[in-house]
Amino acid sequence: MMKRLTTRDIFALGFMTFALFVGAGNIIFPPMVGIQSGEHVWVSAIGFLITAVGLPVATVIALARVGGGVDSLSTPVGKAAGIVLAMVCYLAVGPLFATPRTATVSFEVGIGPLVGENSLALAIYSAIYFLLVIVISLFPGKLLDTVGHFLAPVKIVALAILGIAALMWPAGNNLPATEVYQHAAFSNGFVNGYLTMDTLGALVFGIVIVNAARSRGIENPTLLTRYTILAGLIAGVGLTLVYLSLFKLGSDSGSLISQSANGAAILHAYVQHTFGAGGSLFLGILIFIACMVTAIGLTCACAEFFAQYIPLSYKTLVVILGVFAMIISNLGLTHLIAISVPVLTAIYPPCIVLVLLSFTLNWWQEAGRIIKPAMAVSLVFGIIDGLKASDFSSVVPASLQHLPLSEQNLSWLPPVLVVIIVAAIIDRMKGKTVSVKTTQ
Repeated sequence: MMKRLTTRDIFALGFMTFALFVGAGNIIFPPMVGIQSGEHVWVSAIGFLITAVGLPVATVIALARVGGGVDSLSTPVGKAAGIVLAMVCYLAVGPLFATPRTATVSFEVGIGPLVGENSLALAIYSAIYFLLVIVISLFPGKLLDTVGHFLAPVKIVALAILGIAALMWPAGNNLPATEVYQHAAFSNGFVNGYLTMDTLGALVFGIVIVNAARSRGIENPTLLTRYTILAGLIAGVGLTLVYLSLFKLGSDSGSLISQSANGAAILHAYVQHTFGAGGSLFLGILIFIACMVTAIGLTCACAEFFAQYIPLSYKTLVVILGVFAMIISNLGLTHLIAISVPVLTAIYPPCIVLVLLSFTLNWWQEAGRIIKPAMAVSLVFGIIDGLKASDFSSVVPASLQHLPLSEQNLSWLPPVLVVIIVAAIIDRMKGKTVSVKTTQ
């Protein structure tokens, strides 16, 4: 008899997926967009939800359809290019940016207000934090029990309390939108959705979700695909509700804190105003659990991936990745965000192109003819946008400073659309490649 997940396990898988996504960036960036976009908050929210919910869910579905990780999804671009892309994604959402950020955000929200700018306190906290991450990550087969049945429900209840509070007890009225949101509310929301790293995270978490289902004895490919898609949809609904409540929280907090404040400071100001002295403790626990779950998922996924290509065991890689992320986390939140913005701006476009075009594979004679040039062009223009968002913007020629949609960091979109159209015409003209067998 074919093994199937119970309804309880399906929801646990969905809650686990949701919990893996909701980490540092998911909680700190929506309030920032909310307070800065002012009267345009819901226009910005639509753009944000496209890149922070729509694309991650689409990525989970795409991975479920191919039954593997990003290396399987990138088959049309060739094995070597696919492995390089996968490694970049895993490093970005793993030990370089996302995993260290989970520690710095949870520190700045829970411990920072008590100790201030204190590098020694951050070092001690990050050591304890990543010790916990390493210990739990050493047993990936227990993720559905540890995360799906325990940590995720706690996280969901805490987020629900915060979301309901934001709706029922707003702190005040919104302020006028800042200059950038006055002119391009939608596109700024769209690009800020990059910073959650959820699409890159989905490329990493896809295989973790599949393996969690397999840990319950599910081996049938059709069932694995179905359960992974259901988990992605449950996570998408949860993410949307969380983001909408955090946009509302941020937009109503203009009377509490400066519009230039980071998301951690906005959240702290709101809970202090709404819940009093106990608010800081509540927020600290919420952020700690949210960040811890994401860090565990990222560490497991990265260790499983690199174990395929490096002659080191899974457990050894868990320890190495955890220690490395701990070291990087001591740079502090501000420096991590400053470094990650240009990198994410550069690598997001080819990942978006790959995910979206993966749903069109049956349209083409040979999918590689369309996906390869589209990803190459998106990477080139993504790098240009990334350089413009960095301290090296002066190296970008003046002719490339004002491309269409350049101000919105979406200058890659028009050329990619043109390349897809041209490549599709060429693909139709060439037809399928016929392999010729020779006989002796």
